[in-house]
Amino acid sequence: METTSTTSAANEKEPMETTIFISDADQYVFGQGTHYDIYKKLGAHPCKKGKKDGVFFAVWAPNAKEVYVIGEFNGWNESASPMERLGEGGIYATFVEGVKEGQMYKYMLVLPNGARLYKADPYANYAEMRPGTASKVYDLNHFKWTDKKWMTDREKKDMNKEPMAIYECHIGSWMKHPDGTEDGFYNYREFADRMIEYLKEMPYTHVELMGIAEFPFDGSWGYQVTGYYAPTSRYGTPDDFRYLIDLFHKNNIGVILDWVPAHFPRDAHGLCEFDGTCLYEHPDKRLGEHPDWGTKIFNYSKNEVRNFLIANALFWIREFHVDGLRVDAVASMLYLDYGKQDGQWVANKYGGNENLDAIEFFKHLNSVIHGGYPGVMTIAEESTAWPKVTAPPEDGGLGFSFKWNMGWMHDYCEYMKMDPYFRSGNHNKLTFAMSYNHAENYILPLSHDEVVHLKCSMVNKMPGYEIDKYANLRNLYAFMFGHEGKKLLFMGQDFGQEREWSEARELDWGLLEKPFNKGMKEFMSELLNLYVKSPCLYEIDNDWLGFEWMNADDYERSIYSFVRRTESGKQHLLFVINMTPVEYPKYEVGVPMNTQYKLVLNSDEERFGGNGNKIPKTIKAKKGECDHRKQYISFDMPPLTALIFSF
Repeated sequence: METTSTTSAANEKEPMETTIFISDADQYVFGQGTHYDIYKKLGAHPCKKGKKDGVFFAVWAPNAKEVYVIGEFNGWNESASPMERLGEGGIYATFVEGVKEGQMYKYMLVLPNGARLYKADPYANYAEMRPGTASKVYDLNHFKWTDKKWMTDREKKDMNKEPMAIYECHIGSWMKHPDGTEDGFYNYREFADRMIEYLKEMPYTHVELMGIAEFPFDGSWGYQVTGYYAPTSRYGTPDDFRYLIDLFHKNNIGVILDWVPAHFPRDAHGLCEFDGTCLYEHPDKRLGEHPDWGTKIFNYSKNEVRNFLIANALFWIREFHVDGLRVDAVASMLYLDYGKQDGQWVANKYGGNENLDAIEFFKHLNSVIHGGYPGVMTIAEESTAWPKVTAPPEDGGLGFSFKWNMGWMHDYCEYMKMDPYFRSGNHNKLTFAMSYNHAENYILPLSHDEVVHLKCSMVNKMPGYEIDKYANLRNLYAFMFGHEGKKLLFMGQDFGQEREWSEARELDWGLLEKPFNKGMKEFMSELLNLYVKSPCLYEIDNDWLGFEWMNADDYERSIYSFVRRTESGKQHLLFVINMTPVEYPKYEVGVPMNTQYKLVLNSDEERFGGNGNKIPKTIKAKKGECDHRKQYISFDMPPLTALIFSF
């Protein structure tokens, strides 16, 4: 095919000076797996070469015979823009004059057998709107941040001692645009304006965004990534996404991203067999594939692959100012036999099922992030009893900031689904989590995974008639916010979304016209306000100093009572929660101090959708043995009710 590019023609006369962009040192450090700025070198970068404007392209494809960059700028001419192999490490690069921002491109890789592959850029910062699969040139150097105060304050915070009420959200289905477009997606900027209003009204402290890194299939929710360095184009440009984070920070709301280093899909334009070989995935299928998920597993033993992932985490932290990464499917990375049958996995060198390379990857990742970016969180979605997930690497831990408490979530949901008649025999399901609470820094998650695939919405997990379902759900949230651990709720749960979640439709906002849903939202708003304003609910979250059972053993009546304490010894809260639809007149609960107990929240109020049973605003403790204490308070305990007292 005849060459039409003037740049390529010039290159026939003199060698390209591509090494001015990627040095021998860059290639060496990348080969060692520690080039944390590699995303500034690989990919597509608008720049000048001499006096010429254009774009510098670079891609790692060591097993390709030849590589070309093709795109709108050269008419997708497959021979117009050849790339030069820079060294033994296998990086190919070229400068193409005249390329404009926003133009689409791909890499064409010629394999030793003559076959050709057409790949999106693994380091691209922008992508074509699906179902298109091309990368797009984008310049990340234009946006002006205005969140300096947030970033400075963040460095000083110990998130273990700060309130954290996380709103997990899927942008595309939170609310649909009324403009009648097929997808109805709000732009990142429009979404930010509307979402901030809601988050501040409730109020939440953080938002966790699902599915931001580019992905081809809506139904994967963003957990099958093809563009790790590109915010999805479904909702706008990278700078639109930066606007979202900047605005959230100016409104004192943190932003956490879901991050997926566990696996990637087989899509032809993605990372799978990138240069005709298993470049990013492990070449042994027993180590490189998830049989149940149909996805590829990263090869954590390869330096350049670890570098790709660690630099990607830093990319979101540096270039987008994210405050945390929630790492998806950590258990699938730690265990070689995760989701596999005999014969489908290979033991490690010691004969065990631990993935030693993944363990070292996590230690490396967390050391780099926490060493360089204090205040940035890493959160493990880890569903097993793997020890020391949140302990520092120097103490034999993985180094995460927090771990999702999946055990608490499972036990709690199972308990709440029961007919109250059977709850007395399962009383320990709600007390067990405190027996291991000190082992990790936990987040209590009620995530999207709990309201899909026929698991029912949270309110429809609850037993009884409609009034009972909502009363049970208010109890669930009251117990959750009183329990030690940070909090996470998926969107819609705070107003009693009744249908299961689907990425294809918006939340059922019309439910807020119904009394029970309006009442649920009002209750959650008061509970969230109480949480963020009460240091006893977040200062001490992994120690018995912050939590004390008043009565953990009242299984016959299925009533739980406990106290949350502050470090200062002041402003404590007492929780009393009745998990049965039975009223208990003159119920007595032992209390730690002979003082006044002021009612601050009653889930049975009519405005919340309750029966309206009255509780005295202030109750004076009486002397007398109760629950192994020397004083108690007494009141008529309403059915299916949570009461919270301050003292």
